[in-house]
Amino acid sequence: MAGNKITFMASETPQAGSALSQLRERYGDADPSEADVIVALGGDGYMLSVLHETQQLSVPIYGMNQGTVGFLMNSFELDDLPARIAAAELAVLHPLAMTARDAMGREHKAMAINEVSVFRETRQAAKIRISIDGNVRLDELICDGVLVATPAGSTAYNLSAHGSIIPLDADILALTPISAFRPRRWRGALLPGSARVHFEVLEADKRPVSVVADNQEFRAIVQVDVVEDREAELRLLFDPEHNLEERILNEQFIP
Repeated sequence: MAGNKITFMASETPQAGSALSQLRERYGDADPSEADVIVALGGDGYMLSVLHETQQLSVPIYGMNQGTVGFLMNSFELDDLPARIAAAELAVLHPLAMTARDAMGREHKAMAINEVSVFRETRQAAKIRISIDGNVRLDELICDGVLVATPAGSTAYNLSAHGSIIPLDADILALTPISAFRPRRWRGALLPGSARVHFEVLEADKRPVSVVADNQEFRAIVQVDVVEDREAELRLLFDPEHNLEERILNEQFIP
């Protein structure tokens, strides 16, 4: 990855702010509209925010960990940053496009890099009908919720809900229940990347649910449509010795 115009962005933590000041002093700070690369300082949550914020710029993002998990981040080092960026490997991610309709008939649209999750709002379990490409596959799922995850997001909430980890280059989406009550033994499904997923909320007035696309939440939802947006490309840069494909593979062998 070549290019010498770098824009630095940082989360609001003191640690990230200190790193930002040091990097700007050493390397300068280009305007985002003119940048060859954006360096994001923070954790995975902040990286998702930066990807959403800069998606129209078509600029690759090189993350350096100043947070907790840092699955999407490289290690922080002050020295030799241009050389690290030049040697970095590119990973292209395709986000999910979500369209939801609420009980008032309003339509909500959002993009999700990790997952779209539907979750109960109250003590009442959610009842959800699941259709894939127009065909009903599960007439009634009684659960806390259900999610659709991308390969990049399969190691996040999806993994915590006991969903499958998906290799980055696999054209697959994970459909994973969250605390399924009935059918109790259903553990989800792996879907083609082209699949169009439709969630219909049953008894929505009695069992209200919300939908979350990464960090955007909408409440009192009655139906949700999710599809991978193949025309949208989000580009991340990783150090060769610890690229995203290797991280996803390693995650499957962590005790």
